Amino acid sequence: MGKLSLAALCILATAATVAQAGDPYLFFTWNITYGIIYPLGVPQQGILINGQFPGPSINSTTNNNIVINVFNLLDEPFLLTWSGIQHRKNSWHDGVLGTNCPIPPRKNYTYHFQVKDQIGSYIYYPTTALHRAGGGFGCLRVNSRLLIPVPYADPEDDYTVLIGDWYSKSHAQLKALLDSGRTLARPNGVHINGRSGKGGPKDEPLFTMQPGKTYKYRICNVGLKDSLNFRIQGHPMKLVEMEGSHTVQDLYESLDVHVGQCYSVLVTADKEPRDYYAVASTRFTKEVLTATRIISYAGSKGKASPELPPAPDGWAWSLNQFRSFRWNLTASAARPNPQGSYHYGQINITRTIKLVNSATKVDGKLRYAINGVSHTNPATPLKLAEYFGASERVFKYNVISDEPKEEAAQLVSLQPNVVNITFRTFVEIILENQEKSIQSWHMDGYSFFAVAIEPGRWTPEKRKNYNLLDAVSRHTIQVFPKSWAAILLTFDNAGMWNLRSEMSERRYLGQELYMSVLSPKRSLRDEYNIPDNAHLCGAVVGLPKPDPYTI
Repeated sequence: MGKLSLAALCILATAATVAQAGDPYLFFTWNITYGIIYPLGVPQQGILINGQFPGPSINSTTNNNIVINVFNLLDEPFLLTWSGIQHRKNSWHDGVLGTNCPIPPRKNYTYHFQVKDQIGSYIYYPTTALHRAGGGFGCLRVNSRLLIPVPYADPEDDYTVLIGDWYSKSHAQLKALLDSGRTLARPNGVHINGRSGKGGPKDEPLFTMQPGKTYKYRICNVGLKDSLNFRIQGHPMKLVEMEGSHTVQDLYESLDVHVGQCYSVLVTADKEPRDYYAVASTRFTKEVLTATRIISYAGSKGKASPELPPAPDGWAWSLNQFRSFRWNLTASAARPNPQGSYHYGQINITRTIKLVNSATKVDGKLRYAINGVSHTNPATPLKLAEYFGASERVFKYNVISDEPKEEAAQLVSLQPNVVNITFRTFVEIILENQEKSIQSWHMDGYSFFAVAIEPGRWTPEKRKNYNLLDAVSRHTIQVFPKSWAAILLTFDNAGMWNLRSEMSERRYLGQELYMSVLSPKRSLRDEYNIPDNAHLCGAVVGLPKPDPYTI
């Protein structure tokens, strides 16, 4: 990591594809700066990438190597994570505080990762402080290779729709609220691709469609707190992909998109050629916040109707929608093995881990916990401490049990939360939410089979209700109030992997943990060596580098 030269400060976005003997490379240079944005129609300071809010879209293809040189021109440390990208054998570039030292101000760092055996729609966003509340997020597309058939005709065009709640306070003000022990309370509005459709610079049409053509829309919730319902006036949406998996192609009038989730749908421009509203509105909130943007037909002959399509009510509707989602077992797609096994329902479960989230106060300040432990990030990233043999100086393994005690919600400790997982074991994880608010969970490094969500408490007898045939393989799952969710996965990707709340307040105040998945062979077949450009910080500075892994 080096200091910025004057020339580097002036670098514009660059992207190039280099054909090599192996898989192609995509190169990008990103400058992270502050700038003026208008998400709620009034000017406020935001975080830009190459002057853009939202940030640039990355358009890649399965197995591409992506190299992004990130220059941090902010006045505080910064990191980006690539949510849903599995980083096979390579948690070194995951971009979370448990794996990477943040990029210091006026310095740069180059991420290098491969979108190995993946397709689908993903997002990237900041993981430092509360930077996500200021921007710095965008879309990362992974297209299928031309030789792999896609289970639908090529669309006329491919559009990205980033929806999210938004606060009028700056990310620094919001962080100060949390640091003082308070909550963020309710957001002030909702945006669609960085605009709410209310005031500010002229609100041009979001997209234009040619009559009779079909378009692909990638819809992702990049917000901080609220589930959002997305719909397009008069246009049903055919669901075709969800977080890297082709789905059974059902039609939906609207979709509940929970924080961190992404859906791909097909929309056909078969209505009267005029303008229509795309609508995103909050779910499960007393006051409904709404954003609208115009989708126009080419040659539009009329304005959009002011009568917006209604949103659904209650979370039972949302639960039933989740149950309608099915994996498309006949579609060809890139899949890592054994994670992509069609027969996951026939694999013996080797371990069950039950995780219960809770909210409490510690020394008078709000904290969120998992099984009674509220995670704190040490000065030394966990992965670096483990790799350099300095774990005992930084954290303890397995400070939580697989079966939490009832009093764990009341007795909360603040410390790093790291769970050991045996390499290549098939594990059942129960996410139990005993609180009155909805949760959204994400796991780095993996996709998992989301086999059930049900109200009440989980017991082993509930397994009879699992979908063991065609549950969607995905990386994010919601858990409704007073409910639980069950996920199944094979831990076949060595590394240090983050399981976290996608809700920024909860993650920042401790609702996350790390799963250490070590290969006993210390082989390059299972995990890559630490990158030469890895920035070292904390307890590992000055320590001799361990012997590299070999084949």
